[in-house]
Amino acid sequence: MADPNTAAEGFNSVAEARRLLRTTRWGSLATLDAATGGPFASLVGTAADVDGTPLLLISTLAVHTRNLQANPLCSLLLAQVGSGDPSVHPRISITGRAEKADDQRARRRFLASQPDAAFYADFADFAFYRLVVTGCHLVAGFGRIVSIQPRDLLLDLDNASELVSVEPEAVEHVNADHTETVELYATRLLGRRAGAWRVTGVDPEGCDLALEDERGRLLWAERVTSPGSLRTAFRTLADQARAQQ
Repeated sequence: MADPNTAAEGFNSVAEARRLLRTTRWGSLATLDAATGGPFASLVGTAADVDGTPLLLISTLAVHTRNLQANPLCSLLLAQVGSGDPSVHPRISITGRAEKADDQRARRRFLASQPDAAFYADFADFAFYRLVVTGCHLVAGFGRIVSIQPRDLLLDLDNASELVSVEPEAVEHVNADHTETVELYATRLLGRRAGAWRVTGVDPEGCDLALEDERGRLLWAERVTSPGSLRTAFRTLADQARAQQ
């Protein structure tokens, strides 16, 4: 079976867009100014829900939040710019509408990816939001420009309710009891630096890793929808990582 974490020949626009959704910590949020109707852009921290839906934690004291309260339509630019010409590095522009998210899953997923936000997450003026995606435009370098439908960008969670329900406990268990293995995932399978890597979330397609400001994404060999298949998926990654030591 082919390793999904090994780069294959060709270019997979959906896979690249999904990776950006999961591994980009900051984005530019464009809203419509409530006073003038013109565009207004600001910097926001981002995370991803289980299906990849962008999550935000924003304050009513911020202009962008007041704009969204008047008109929820918005756009979110997620970019990963390295050295050299920034136009050759990947980015996605996501369009949609912002909806307040009062559920614990949105809170947990956001704070797992953005732990520093726990300091102000409970302030009375802050609230979590989901960006209900209506469109996505990927620019991944010259000649790699693709519009992606929401049904392709976001993961299908049908038949994955068991996995979603056990995700908090699974993530806690892996981070508490398998710290060395998680580090092997990052160093051996992703080629990242050594350190106290942790799993921030799991979903039917893969798992997300974090170390300080770094983020990584690993894919399962096949779709995961239950606690049993999740354990198998983690064991498979562990075997692959140890084989590369």
